[in-house]
Amino acid sequence: MMWQLIAGGFVLGLFSSMHCVGMCGPLAMALPVHHLPNVKQFIALLLYQFGRIVTYASLGLLFGFAGRHIYIAGFQQWFSIGIGILVLVLLILYYYYKKTIQPSFMLAFYKKVQGVIISLLQSKKHTFSYLLLGMANGLLPCGMVYVALAAALTSSTINQGVLFMMMFGLGTLPAMMAISYLGTSLSFNVRMTLRKAVPYGIALMALVLILRGMNLGIPFISPVLQGAPGAAVECHN
Repeated sequence: MMWQLIAGGFVLGLFSSMHCVGMCGPLAMALPVHHLPNVKQFIALLLYQFGRIVTYASLGLLFGFAGRHIYIAGFQQWFSIGIGILVLVLLILYYYYKKTIQPSFMLAFYKKVQGVIISLLQSKKHTFSYLLLGMANGLLPCGMVYVALAAALTSSTINQGVLFMMMFGLGTLPAMMAISYLGTSLSFNVRMTLRKAVPYGIALMALVLILRGMNLGIPFISPVLQGAPGAAVECHN
């Protein structure tokens, strides 16, 4: 189960990189690090990315905690199916009807986070600032983070939620480091082309959540959940 979490989170992070390049790329390119010597520049960028991963892991702790209680209550299978269906519905609403569902308190929270990021960008920089910038960036609205958190919410333990989100963050690391160095050499058209593949990845993840809840006994895709009320579905002649 552990290697499945590691692989699943990392692969989702790698795929999410296509979205990250389009959405988070401008912020990564705006980081005031290009005047720094090579070694300090690398450390600053690494701290920024580490800050994002810390935030993702912290969110994984919260959602893993909730998922643990859902698991104990015996609702994990149906909850996983429900979350998968909800992700598909929200995906259809957004990409076909251009509608998003965000409570007003979330919009207010995101505005505060954006204010913190602007203040940090405008303030006198020290090493710790880049870590804080990364942590704040991890709280910005992101469809792929929502999908990852939905998966973390189906965890049976808190550790699984933390591990999944940490691996998700590590999966986004190569692309985010690359965009920080490449900067404007990666054209806007290329970034938008990469983003077009994201809906297919979200739909695939939603289907995996649904299959996972069905407890079919298929390795990685729909394993038998330990302690789940139902057993794997068996076919008899």
